[in-house]
Amino acid sequence: MRDAVGIILAAIGEDSTREGLIGTPDRVEKMFQEICSGYQADLVKIVNGAVFHEAAEGMILIRDIEFYSLCEHHLMPFFGKVHVAYIPDGKIIGLSKIPRIVDMYARRLQVQERMTHQIMEAIQSVLAPKGIAVVVEASHLCARMRGVKKEQAKLVTSLFTGVFDSNNTLRNEFFERLKMDVLL
Repeated sequence: MRDAVGIILAAIGEDSTREGLIGTPDRVEKMFQEICSGYQADLVKIVNGAVFHEAAEGMILIRDIEFYSLCEHHLMPFFGKVHVAYIPDGKIIGLSKIPRIVDMYARRLQVQERMTHQIMEAIQSVLAPKGIAVVVEASHLCARMRGVKKEQAKLVTSLFTGVFDSNNTLRNEFFERLKMDVLL
């Protein structure tokens, strides 16, 4: 990877022996290992047994989960927030696990549409709830810095399964909860 970074630097007209660039190939390699660590993540290890039998009812919502990812088309960052809700069917999951699931998929070369689906599938496989709602809203630097250069444009993707898909009232309640300012 370090050699490839050197080739890229030369191709754009830089001198890879310049003081500020001497360590860049090493730093870029470490950076890619960190921001693409989702390939080494394992869902079973992430959940780590933190699924609990509970007669909980009603919507469980974890909103504003920050994420950072890399667009697989341009290797440019996209970032934003993920909102996940589920209606339990006898099982709940530890609070930290859903943000970790989000990170597992965000820390890969991605397209937002696939990431949204992967998050939903992971929660389905772990909990088998009555329904899942996943909304991802993100800014893509490939659309902000280059190409169309639209700084304010955001991509919003969503998936609804089970009761969230079949019950408009429940889906609307989910969207209303996303607008709430939570006072602590």
